[in-house]
Amino acid sequence: MPAVSVIIPTFDRKDLVREAVDSVLAQDFDDYELIVVDDGSTDGTAEALASYGRRLRLIRQANRGVSAARNAGIRAAAAPLIALLDSDDLWLPGKLTAQTAFFRAHPDALICQSEEIWIRNGLRVNPRKKHRKPSGDIFERSLQLCLVSPSAVMMRRRLLDEVGLFDESLPACEDYDLWLRVACRHPVYLIDKPLIVKRGGHADQLSRRPGLDRYRIRSLARLLAGGRLDPARDAAARRVLQQKCAIYIQGCLKRGKLEEARRYREIAAKFAVD
Repeated sequence: MPAVSVIIPTFDRKDLVREAVDSVLAQDFDDYELIVVDDGSTDGTAEALASYGRRLRLIRQANRGVSAARNAGIRAAAAPLIALLDSDDLWLPGKLTAQTAFFRAHPDALICQSEEIWIRNGLRVNPRKKHRKPSGDIFERSLQLCLVSPSAVMMRRRLLDEVGLFDESLPACEDYDLWLRVACRHPVYLIDKPLIVKRGGHADQLSRRPGLDRYRIRSLARLLAGGRLDPARDAAARRVLQQKCAIYIQGCLKRGKLEEARRYREIAAKFAVD
């Protein structure tokens, strides 16, 4: 059994996914299996990956979205540690070595992530203050926006057995949703060293979709409805949900979407701050 299962979901990124795969194969830690899930690509991705032979396992499925692709890889994984890599990102040398060493040194830890280098449209950029990654109890900081990068994460398989997999009904913000389910239960630790290159600016990025807060609102409402939060976290989640609903309702009214505005007023009322 390998120590780590590495999972790369991809869709129509024939060239980028090869670079992602190469960054895994260049690691100085070799006790891993590499699973690439082709989510219905039509650009020759499967053929491009065939040249890697047995160095990776390719799973092909009809296009169902990144959550379904990640989940397919997780279900097929054999290792007790899971590492994710988005097909437009890259790992830096030593990523697997550093994170497996972290888990050996911290046997009670269930998840860690690393710092990252941001590239936008080919140029390096510095993250804004609000994007700085905390370590440990990150729940309240993560309510406004996602502070965990899938490509930077390694986690124990049993964590996903506890909190569940990615929500396949969410077309975006699926990572925000999962990390909140994790962070309300467990610390998320940070290795304070850049171990990935996070590349952005291309047209197919999910984070570029408009109206993303409606998916975050859905996640917050479900989390609150579950009744698992302690009083302080419950109150913090309600405050953020109210803020996001107010902003989203204002946008709906500007666009004349009165029925949608009404639905979000009902959500806000259901989870009003006590």
